[in-house]
Amino acid sequence: MIVPDSRRKWLAAAVPALLMLLLAPLALKRLGRLPQTPPATQAAGPLPTAVPASATAGQPGEHPDELPHINAARAMQYVREVVAFGPRPIGNEAHKKLETYLGAHLKGATLEHDDFTAATPDGNFPIHNIIAKFPGAKPGAVVIATHYDTLMRVKGFVGANDGGSGTGLLLELANQLRGAKRSGYSVWLVWLDGEESVRQWSQTDSLYGSRHLAEKWQKDGTVKEVKAFLLADMIGDADLNIDRDQNSTPWLEDLVFQAAIQLGYQSHFFARTLAVQDDHIPFAKAGVPVADLIDFDYGYNNVFWHTTQDTLDKLSPKSLAITGDVLLETARLLDQK
Repeated sequence: MIVPDSRRKWLAAAVPALLMLLLAPLALKRLGRLPQTPPATQAAGPLPTAVPASATAGQPGEHPDELPHINAARAMQYVREVVAFGPRPIGNEAHKKLETYLGAHLKGATLEHDDFTAATPDGNFPIHNIIAKFPGAKPGAVVIATHYDTLMRVKGFVGANDGGSGTGLLLELANQLRGAKRSGYSVWLVWLDGEESVRQWSQTDSLYGSRHLAEKWQKDGTVKEVKAFLLADMIGDADLNIDRDQNSTPWLEDLVFQAAIQLGYQSHFFARTLAVQDDHIPFAKAGVPVADLIDFDYGYNNVFWHTTQDTLDKLSPKSLAITGDVLLETARLLDQK
């Protein structure tokens, strides 16, 4: 193949260093970012089903000396199946089919539904927040949330990363939590609806599901039970670089980074700081400690975000594993507080 001049220079510099690398193989672990896994090489595996606790990688908090590791291939398969429904904006048929799919995969969990009608610039739409509760021994709960709707105004937008990655990941987290009671806090997995704007993002045209649920929990006192709200959004990018969010609670962001360090994933976290408007904002306003795990650099200059290029070939099971493991480890660290 033809090698550009810049690459020839790199190769010339790299060759003398090859012997040094061979003598220090552990250094290789620190080189490079996550490789993008082509769709043809991603192991599809069998069709996922609800998995009993005895078959999972272990309950976070049950074995303090064991770090959590989710089933990355199974999480990726969930994402594939979610994306296979096609565009999933609020109110369309694929969105309804996805809700049925989520319900089928959450059998055995304690399910709650927050259903209401949202007034949008394009009329009224039904919104359905889905909450799966997994009990713990300590009073209080850690919430891990995502959104499952996709953008309405871009035709053909399937939202593999933006909507799909978090939706599939939380299904795999349900497998890890299902079964034995946790020794720490309860964990509530929340699939929020109506995160995307209908016309143009604003305080009133966005975050429909999270705004309603946060208000509901404030009114009925549930917010007092919530020890932390962890949001996973756009976390499947094969080149995973999760940003530090200025709209999140600093001590909880620090705890997320501590979890990443303990798992050896720190190179994928917090190289950049920015302020993100996302589903965690209404809960922060309600007084809940929040942390948004989001990679808002999806493609060069975020070029894939909210376009038809947000497709499965841009994602990696490894990125799902990194985020899922860090979420579970953060929950375990919260148990100790």
